[in-house]
Amino acid sequence: MDVILDKPLMLSPTQVSSEPFRYFVSTQGFSYEASLIILKWLETDAPWKLVEAEFYEQYEFNFLDACLPPQLKFLQYKSCLADQREKVENMFQVELSDRIDLNAHKLVPGQRIRLHNDYIPDQETHRLIIQLNRGWTDEQGGLLMFFNSSNPADIHKVILPFHNSVVGFAISRNSNHAVSTIRNGQRFSLVYSFYEKNGYA
Repeated sequence: MDVILDKPLMLSPTQVSSEPFRYFVSTQGFSYEASLIILKWLETDAPWKLVEAEFYEQYEFNFLDACLPPQLKFLQYKSCLADQREKVENMFQVELSDRIDLNAHKLVPGQRIRLHNDYIPDQETHRLIIQLNRGWTDEQGGLLMFFNSSNPADIHKVILPFHNSVVGFAISRNSNHAVSTIRNGQRFSLVYSFYEKNGYA
């Protein structure tokens, strides 16, 4: 099949904030056609592996190393990744290195991601999450939560994982976030990791 989805990420932010850490939310990531093809592959043929860590349990895999069907290979193109990096640079007014990581995540009923900030010196500095889900509702859980502090009761914002929506944020000691327990359904996301050239501020 010819590649018909070689389109850059489309970001039109609906909210930009600098508190309690820098983040933005957008209602559209990929084209609608591309988002559905990616989601179908994640639901059926993706090479998921269970990963268990101190604060989470989820299924994941490295998207850049995966054997993708022809219509999804554009996700691995250097030109496409560079376009994503440029958009993040413009959004956060930073200069990023050429290193980009792309992983897919899947959460199933009973799984959650506990409160954490992802801060590791000299590592990932910015993250872009594209959420891919079918008709997700509050009752299914899986809510992305941002916190004002490391106190789990100090919630700043709750984000429902609407299909093809995007969340980007700068990683710091203050970027406390979590995902609530999945009650039913499967919650998918693509996670882009970027690295600032000069490291953390």
